[in-house]
Amino acid sequence: MTGIYVSLFISNFSNVTSHLSPTFDNHIPSSNSKKIAPIEKVVSLVSRTGRDLQRYSTSGHRQVVGCVPYRFKKHGGGEREIEVLLISAQKKGKGMLLPKGGWEIDESIEEAALRETIEEAGVTGQLEESLGKWQYKSKRHTMVHDGYMFPLLVSQQFEKWPEADFRQRRWVSLSEAIVLCQNSWMREALEAFINRKCQTNE
Repeated sequence: MTGIYVSLFISNFSNVTSHLSPTFDNHIPSSNSKKIAPIEKVVSLVSRTGRDLQRYSTSGHRQVVGCVPYRFKKHGGGEREIEVLLISAQKKGKGMLLPKGGWEIDESIEEAALRETIEEAGVTGQLEESLGKWQYKSKRHTMVHDGYMFPLLVSQQFEKWPEADFRQRRWVSLSEAIVLCQNSWMREALEAFINRKCQTNE
């Protein structure tokens, strides 16, 4: 699964706008133009809603997938530090989260992870091998969820994204991420991510 990239594209250009990442300023042509914008430079500003396509396990567990978005921050002397991108919950509350959401039946698990990360955090990049699966119960419901998490080496950060109006995002160090992340299963996913990166650097 290493090296998987995703680009979200929908044919109805009324729901699509050019992304505002400072490194890209190409105009997206209208649907009747002969030129078609590369799909990696198009991002939908509409999140998927509803659970009509939601995937469940044979045991009835809701399937959830997300990412640990990370980047390398350079320091003097050539040293690099890993930073993780956290997001706020939709409703006001303490702590922050990793981007995640429902895995739907019309997409692969990798596509779902990348879609949810664009929708909630406004970033995309290179998806790496899964960190594992965690079971948890949401605070609102008694239903059991199966949560899958993937590391994501961020290569693009959008200035506008589907949930920008009600989510904040923040790059933090690994130690800060463990403290700020409010869900215990996400903290375990972060620990698995840290362990993997430490082993890689040995």
